[in-house]
Amino acid sequence: MIARAKQGNGFLFLMLLGCGLIWGASFPLNKIAVSAGYRDFGIIFWNQLIAASVLAVICWQRGVWPGFQRKQIRLYLAVMLCGTLLPNWASYTASVYLPAGVVALLISLVPMFAFPIALAFGAERFAWRRFAGLLTGMAAVLLIAGPEASLPERAMVVFIPLALIAPFLYGLEGNLVAKWGDTGEGPVRVLLGASLLGVITSLPIALISGTFIDPHGPWGAPDLAIVIGAITNVIAYTGYVWLVGRAGAVFSAQVAYIVTAAGLLWSLILLSESYSSYIWFALVLMMAGLFLVQPREAE
Repeated sequence: MIARAKQGNGFLFLMLLGCGLIWGASFPLNKIAVSAGYRDFGIIFWNQLIAASVLAVICWQRGVWPGFQRKQIRLYLAVMLCGTLLPNWASYTASVYLPAGVVALLISLVPMFAFPIALAFGAERFAWRRFAGLLTGMAAVLLIAGPEASLPERAMVVFIPLALIAPFLYGLEGNLVAKWGDTGEGPVRVLLGASLLGVITSLPIALISGTFIDPHGPWGAPDLAIVIGAITNVIAYTGYVWLVGRAGAVFSAQVAYIVTAAGLLWSLILLSESYSSYIWFALVLMMAGLFLVQPREAE
């Protein structure tokens, strides 16, 4: 799984660990943001605006900018809808009702959704090992949703399907990007183009729905959580893209393990959440499912 990583190169492992730890922090940060009554598109607008600002600085330093030809706009729309607006809407709404650690656990289903979508697209061949990983991930979800003692309140179980929308859409996004390519622009410019469209789309929705967040303050922990979450997501994504280029996609895909565990860990530290034995067992199953479903160099 580390075929393209140089043996003994501890820096690559530190980058992998850093990306996973930073990404994992987004789940309790989302929970903190919604704890003040902030909701979906109000948070999404500011996330997109901050992300676009950071990415614009990177593009300005490089002297390159996103193009807006037809095929590029199609890609930006796919990344915006399947990678930002809709999954973030689902995650923020689910975070109002579910523990942040549970949302983090469910988001790790991305590669398990991506596999059957890839089969449907004709981009992958069926493999029993990866199918077993899919079944293991499903077993983890049933372990979270099934037993009465798995969640702090039994009524929370109705929001699990909502939380599953995000990993499904991320899996769809990955397959669309793999099918269409990045139009030769690279991930930073693609993400900037998608973020700009996200700003334009989310602002009127936030205003019409009454979820727009006034930036004038007074500022508290939820406001800081939104800003920190947006910046950390850009840093983690950029670091992940760098890691893919240096160490290969298979090695870099192992970040999913760290994100899942870090999401639970950060939720324990920042929110003092506690989990039943069912949740911890579901974590073990999810890790096993991730191991089985991830592609290997030989495939």
